[in-house]
Amino acid sequence: MEHIGFNKPYLTGKELEYIEDAVKSRKLSGNGKYTYQCHQFFEQHYRFRKCLLTSSCTDALEMAAILCDIQPGDEVIAPSYTFVSTANAFVLRGAKMVFVDSRADHPGMDEKLLDSLITPKTKVIVPVHYAGVSCDMDIIMSLAKKHNLFVVEDAAQAIDSYYKEQPLGSIGHLAAFSFHETKNIISGEGGMLVINDERFLKRAEIIWEKGTNRSAFWRGEVDKYGWVDIGSSFLPSEIMAAFLYAQLENLESIQKTRKKIWNRYLKELSILQTQGKLQLPTLPTFSDNNAHMFYLVCNTPEDRADLILFLRKNKIDSVFHYISLHKSPYFASQHDDRELINADLFSARLLRLPFFFELTEEDQSRVIKTILAYFNLPV
Repeated sequence: MEHIGFNKPYLTGKELEYIEDAVKSRKLSGNGKYTYQCHQFFEQHYRFRKCLLTSSCTDALEMAAILCDIQPGDEVIAPSYTFVSTANAFVLRGAKMVFVDSRADHPGMDEKLLDSLITPKTKVIVPVHYAGVSCDMDIIMSLAKKHNLFVVEDAAQAIDSYYKEQPLGSIGHLAAFSFHETKNIISGEGGMLVINDERFLKRAEIIWEKGTNRSAFWRGEVDKYGWVDIGSSFLPSEIMAAFLYAQLENLESIQKTRKKIWNRYLKELSILQTQGKLQLPTLPTFSDNNAHMFYLVCNTPEDRADLILFLRKNKIDSVFHYISLHKSPYFASQHDDRELINADLFSARLLRLPFFFELTEEDQSRVIKTILAYFNLPV
């Protein structure tokens, strides 16, 4: 019996060819041909206002925090059930994090709780589109307009997913994507900042280029470049961009295959939800599904631990996800007394199944049958 891993990065076949082309071009440091082609793809395909590739989604979020001019004492609202980068990017600028609970039906933030958390110090709302499933952006953008706040979409998992036919990442003032090897479209590490608000267009490029106006210099807009703002080395190398471009050329086929895998999990495991043995993912009516992951929500933490062990004994990897950030060792002493019941529930009970482009029908059958066997159902 062969081992079934949780993730396997998919290579389309053109990655090494494009990397070799980048190497031969002698332009390796970034912001070259392949960076341009990636930017063009996203701006044309999804109508994003402006895109800037970054070395990680974390970098993109850190750029967003700088662009929002976060100052010590500013408050930022984000879900507790998310990866630490969502919060870290703003904490590094001195922000106070105010964590909101998850929805009862989905790990994403409970939008109905946001209004009660907004204070005169609130500056940014960070909706996280968990599993590529959209938050209710109408509610969020309405609150942002009412209170004069910025919205930074954490779209790390949300490539090629939509809210009411609008691409995720195109709705907030800014958005951040990830191309980590566990995502639908990958470059090993890698990310992207999307700028939808024209107020940020010029400064974003300067921050991206280490606080200099070097990009303007290369375009011939200034006769020399220098240090004009804060910034860092956020842009990735051309090697990373070349790898990513090979992935983007195959976006449609990658998504078609991933959705087939997702739909099969849903169909063949639905009996477990019908019998009340666990919960399967739900999609709000306003959200598309980009088939980023497939997860189960077990009835108890003990069920999850036992199922993980049972799968492991059958040589199948599964993983759980985040520990609620409001209870993390770093932040627990800073959190107020609010209970975030749903975030804690997902922290204790959510389990992710093997999910990747090259997951064979046979291996997926084994995963499904093993889960059914754990619950003593016929396979």
